[in-house]
Amino acid sequence: MAEDPTTEELRVRQMKREEDARVQADESPQEADTQQFDRRADKAAYLKHKLEERAEAEREAAERDQKEPG
Repeated sequence: MAEDPTTEELRVRQMKREEDARVQADESPQEADTQQFDRRADKAAYLKHKLEERAEAEREAAERDQKEPG
């Protein structure tokens, strides 16, 4: 079984998805297609933001774990 991707790997994937969707929206000749790609880009941006929050929470948890006497 393959290993789960890290938060950083997921964040990079979402950045790429957002960029690809924005390029497709810019290049699409049809308004309906442009709206669809814009929605995809917005979703990718939202997920990227959530992954950034997750990464920050993981860093904070690691820092707390290091500070705790044990």
